[in-house]
Amino acid sequence: MKKFFGLLSTILFWFSTISGQNSDRIYLGASENNSHLEVTTNEGTYIFKPYSIYIMETAFVPKGEVLNTQSWSVVLLPEKVDMIFEDNPTQLIFRSGGIAVQINKSPFQITYLYKDRKLVSEKAGYIKTDTTKEIEFNLTADEVLYGGGTRVLGMNRRGYRLELYNKAHYGYTTHSELMNYCIPMVLSSQRYAIHFDNAPIGFLDLDSKRNNTLKYETVSGRMVYQVVAADSWPEIMDAYTNLTGKQPLPPRWAFGNFSSRFGYHSEAETRMTVNKFLEDSIPLDAIVIDIYWFGPDIFGYMGNLEFWTDSFPTPDKMIADFKAKGVKTVLVTEPFILTTSDRWQEAVDKQILGTDSIGNPYTYNFYFGNTGLIDIFKPAARDWFWDIYKSFTDRGVAGWWGDLGEPEVHPAGLQHVVGSANEVHNVYGHEWAKMIYEGYQNDFSDQRPFILMRSGAAGSQHYGMIPWTGDVDRSWGGLKPQNELSLQMGMQGLAYLHSDAGGFANGVTFDPGLYSRWLQFAVFQPLFRPHAQEHIAAEPVFHDTHTKALAKEAIELRYSLMPYNYTLAFENSQNGMPFMRPLFFEQPENKKMLVYDKSYLWGNDLLVSPVVDSAAVSQSVYFPEGSNWFDFYDHGKYAGGSNSEVELVEEHIPVFARGGALIPMIDPVMSSDQYSTERLELQFYFDPEVESSEANLYDDDGITSFAFEKGKYELIHFDAISNDAGFVIKFKSDMGTDYQSSQRMINLTVYNIEEEPQLVKSGKLELPYLYDVQSKQLKISFDWNSAEEEKIEVNF
Repeated sequence: MKKFFGLLSTILFWFSTISGQNSDRIYLGASENNSHLEVTTNEGTYIFKPYSIYIMETAFVPKGEVLNTQSWSVVLLPEKVDMIFEDNPTQLIFRSGGIAVQINKSPFQITYLYKDRKLVSEKAGYIKTDTTKEIEFNLTADEVLYGGGTRVLGMNRRGYRLELYNKAHYGYTTHSELMNYCIPMVLSSQRYAIHFDNAPIGFLDLDSKRNNTLKYETVSGRMVYQVVAADSWPEIMDAYTNLTGKQPLPPRWAFGNFSSRFGYHSEAETRMTVNKFLEDSIPLDAIVIDIYWFGPDIFGYMGNLEFWTDSFPTPDKMIADFKAKGVKTVLVTEPFILTTSDRWQEAVDKQILGTDSIGNPYTYNFYFGNTGLIDIFKPAARDWFWDIYKSFTDRGVAGWWGDLGEPEVHPAGLQHVVGSANEVHNVYGHEWAKMIYEGYQNDFSDQRPFILMRSGAAGSQHYGMIPWTGDVDRSWGGLKPQNELSLQMGMQGLAYLHSDAGGFANGVTFDPGLYSRWLQFAVFQPLFRPHAQEHIAAEPVFHDTHTKALAKEAIELRYSLMPYNYTLAFENSQNGMPFMRPLFFEQPENKKMLVYDKSYLWGNDLLVSPVVDSAAVSQSVYFPEGSNWFDFYDHGKYAGGSNSEVELVEEHIPVFARGGALIPMIDPVMSSDQYSTERLELQFYFDPEVESSEANLYDDDGITSFAFEKGKYELIHFDAISNDAGFVIKFKSDMGTDYQSSQRMINLTVYNIEEEPQLVKSGKLELPYLYDVQSKQLKISFDWNSAEEEKIEVNF
């Protein structure tokens, strides 16, 4: 009976799509060329252009207008796709081996399909009102909707009308409808996505009227969207990040520990903080210097963009001293030039600011003072701004933090060289990141940029942007939504979204439990970056002995996992898969998983369940079906497809490894400068139910831009094969054309071994081993030259 009603609802939906189109739209004709299909109606022309078998772009050009071809987000050039065009008396069909569009001539109706699987259809299609331009689509009654950028609404965002206007939400907790990244993109549980390729402000209405309607609304711009579809979520991630650009690998030090606060007031304080980490033997890779580097107060100095020498008397020596200790310097910058800053007159004279309607610098008041705004879209302004970044990079600054880049205050009357504030507001941060990224490509082509930004747009990942979740409240309420935020943004291409670990805003007294749980969670986020308002220290070195010890343990685990994490970053740069993955990526037909965010997959092989309740002594964990799972710490076994109540301990959050997983690790180091895989700790979670498993380890120098593309890399493959007699692990290395093989010491630890092996060997050579019957662990150590293949056999 359930199947009958499900089928009936589907039939009714697709019937409604045929009858629900704008009845005033009349089909007039169609023409096809090698790259696209043009369909003419009485109200304008549709242009359908495939980018691949997974992506179809649709542009509607109203009658009397011309197509605006500028996209701020799309970087993919259309591939050569073999399209079949069919024209019959009632329908047009334009299809590839994957994506297809079907057009009913009367009543006029556009429907998208993937391999004959119906995805979505236009409802009223294009609508013009007195103040907006809109596009409407039909939804099925049970679709779950994701996307729209950073919001705290629950995993299913259906039912909300989302404003598209990048805006910070200070001190948010468990609900936020408007935040720093407003991406005009929706993803559906039916395994398709729609990206509305337009910059101006507007709304993304995800069926707020509960009438099965998706609507995009904007004040101006072009009516262009891309439909992306595939058989699986990983394929959708790959296709969408092909369309909008893959994220380049950041420097390896970005996966280490950061020291950061709002903010360090002086060179002496900054040096003292770095030294405290070293004295306490807590690993550290970078220190982030906030607003006080260019002035003694937060008011009146923004835009100086030079070290305030009263507070930082020897900045170049400080940067060099930190570098010698393995610590990189990151500086904050903002796009605002205050009228009281040292650079105000220079900015006016060089005409690098946004203007009013008659061309004068547009000035206005905001929190930090009376200001102008750099016109990031103006070539001369970009050159001026980049020259500042270049000069500091020459002086040793290793990375950049772009703050307030929504922009935080962006009056509607302000004019940019390419349009009004409202027309380009949502791509301001995107273009800022692009400016820095392209500056590095031109002037520091062998150096990977580090670009931390508070706001961006669809495709910002292509320019190396590393986003964070904004000014989150320093509370358990602030911690709770961080899973949702990162999972959602990873699906939208911005896989490096992470939080100010420990929480940023507010807080009256220090909560050691909250702080510890947040840092333990941050081990399994793309960046590990504690940051907060300074009245409660963000850095573990300034807390009590017990809290510091827990933080150190978390940070050392972060460094031990660097081979695994860095490989995830490489995979993201190649296929767009996020670090943090929702469980429905594995079980798309499991409806409960479609809205589940209590746990997530960290890469393919680790299941992470953050602790977000201060009073919890245990918590329920769902284990994805298809695999057994093993506790990462005590190695206890859990059956896939089950829920278990897991007891909590204060030392770590619950983490589990997939049966058959091979996890590459190293001993912790004080800085990524000391990182090496020449001594590798390989963890194998043996499961006799898993016949074969595999994993990779990506390695390069951690510095060179596009090392993989330049052949300066090594990609190691681990393959495990099990049978009744035992198991075999094969080791093989693929080396780039400009990379030398290395000798490695492999320390292999195998978990879940029920009996002592009879034989362990490499080729014909028998190897010594250690077996512990209590822990069921087998330890094998051996040397391996990666120029040769290796095979370790274990027989029971």
